[in-house]
Parts: sequence; structure tokens; C-alpha cells
Amino acid sequence: MKIVVIGGSGFIGSKLVPKLREHGQAAIAASPKSGVNTLTGEGLAEVLEGASVVVDVSNSPSWEDSEVLNFFETSTRNLLKYSAAAGVRHFVALSVVGTERLCESGYFRAKIEQEKLIKNSTIPYSIVQATQFFEFLKGIADISMQGDKVHLPPMPFQPMAADDVASAVGRVAVEAPVNGTVEIAGPETVSPG
Repeated sequence: MKIVVIGGSGFIGSKLVPKLREHGQAAIAASPKSGVNTLTGEGLAEVLEGASVVVDVSNSPSWEDSEVLNFFETSTRNLLKYSAAAGVRHFVALSVVGTERLCESGYFRAKIEQEKLIKNSTIPYSIVQATQFFEFLKGIADISMQGDKVHLPPMPFQPMAADDVASAVGRVAVEAPVNGTVEIAGPETVSPG
């Protein structure tokens, strides 16, 4: 089965593509590095020709509110348009657990828009919402520093290794679309406090 991974050279995509290939799938890594640009549409028709599944694990290059919203809206619209024209039968997107409850963040408002576009399209879909990646914990701690102390909200979280995220997304991609959301999380709950 031909599976096109949008963001295939990125943090999750570079782990996902080899996993899919190891399981006998014809996985294609699509990104600006390979001549596929979801913002302009460049290369999309060509890479999606004959694809059964599209997996979107791309991410905005900017965290600025209007830029991240523009990225996810434009990219998702283009992906859905070209995927429909190519006859794609399953659209999978990686998102974040709790996105719909985090609307004070511009990034999460953009992810909410991405999810809405996917849900309202004609393509069968699966949205995989993952908890925070272990690999990002240092960055979260760094931006949470106040003086010489880390200040985190007093709520538990369940971090997940990026490799496990890629495996879970891969499993969802080869299964039937759920036309809904699948939540995935790490094995242990951590309470900062």
C-alpha cells in the first residue's frame, strides 16, 4: 500500500517512514526537501498519485499565532484537496491530546482548525492525538524557568517517546479509518509537584 508521509523528513516522520517500510508498506517521505510543499501545492499531485493513505505529521516552522494558523489552514486545505483528487482512502493527522481544551494558545487554535478541516472533508480520516513527547521535556523546563526554579502547572501528564508515537501513528495508518480521534499516551503518569 502506498502511504505518503507529509513531514516525512521531520522529527516524527523520519521515524515513521522506516517503520512503515519495515512492515512492507510503500512509504514515501514527502517534505519541502523532496520537492513537496503543502503551502504552495508544489509536488502534491505527483506524490499523491496512487496513494491509499496520507499521514500528516508536518509542523509549522513558526510558533507565532497568525503564522501557525496560516500554516495549518493552508497546508491542510491543500492536502485534502489533492488527496481527494488522487482518491486517497484514509487521511491520518497527528495532533495533541486535549487540543480542543487549550484554545488560549495560538498553536492549539491552529490545531483545532486543522482537525475541523479534516473532520469536514469527504475523505475517511483518523486523528491521532498524542501526549507530550519525552524529547521535548527539557525545552518545556527551559521555558518554564523563573530564576533558578522550574514552574510547571500542578497537573499530571503522561509523556511518550517519539519512537512510540511513530509506531502508534503507523498502526493507525494501516488500519481502517475511525472517522474520529484516537488518543495515545506514555506508559506512566508523572506529577510535577
